[in-house]
Amino acid sequence: MTTTPTPVTAPSVPTTEPYRIAPDTYLIPTMTPAEPGTFVMVNSLVILAEEPIIVDTNAPVHRDQWLENVGKVVDFEDVRWIFLSHDDGDHIGNMHDVLDRAPNATIVTNFFSNERAFLEPDRAMPLERQVWLNEGSSFDAGDRRLHLFKPPIFDGPTTRGLYDEKTGVMWAVDSFAALTTGAVYEAPDLPSDLYDQSFTLFNSLVSPWHRWLSPEVYGRHVDAIEAIGATTIASAHGPVLRGSYIPGAFDRVKSLAGQPIVEGPGQEALDAMLAVGMAEPVA
Repeated sequence: MTTTPTPVTAPSVPTTEPYRIAPDTYLIPTMTPAEPGTFVMVNSLVILAEEPIIVDTNAPVHRDQWLENVGKVVDFEDVRWIFLSHDDGDHIGNMHDVLDRAPNATIVTNFFSNERAFLEPDRAMPLERQVWLNEGSSFDAGDRRLHLFKPPIFDGPTTRGLYDEKTGVMWAVDSFAALTTGAVYEAPDLPSDLYDQSFTLFNSLVSPWHRWLSPEVYGRHVDAIEAIGATTIASAHGPVLRGSYIPGAFDRVKSLAGQPIVEGPGQEALDAMLAVGMAEPVA
């Protein structure tokens, strides 16, 4: 006799609100369930410069909540810049919704992001609303300059991070990812074992090329990014870093150079999900 597995109810996701991380600067967090009691953060930023900036546009699965929370921080019609760090779905996923609501906004992207997104009509960027800037470039938002750089960890060739020289906030994109226990955004507030283990796993998963790196060459790149002198680091999938957590994070990613990758869940994990009737995988 064949029995149908009972579907497992997805764990509830904490309610999130905009979180101020520096003057004029708000983290817009959303969450996706991971292993029991933990969550993957999917973050973006709003910078209330003289010419306000939205930094990445999150994922379609979080659309309603994300748009609502961005709207609590800034009037979309006041937004002048949409910085897209790269063209992955969790960074570009709500771009068109923002463009519709922010008629005065210009997308800061680059040639290759534009080309990659153009292949999918739902993601294609309107050419007339773009500027193309690569790492090493900067743009003026009225009362500050924002500088673009290549982050130490990345999973896409188009990726550029962002540094706000006025506040000392760095957007590190996919670097420094780690799990959280809920609506907990500061690194010191996380269990140290969770931070340590998930940091190593996530930063290896997102950059499996680290096994082929020269520690000396890669170390010079990471040191150059650290030398920018950020006092607050926010990222798409990790907690906010300050104080000793900043050099600690740079040291952790440097130590990955030349080391074997950390394997993520495999077929056994998929079989376990199917065995209990889980309709959708969690992160």
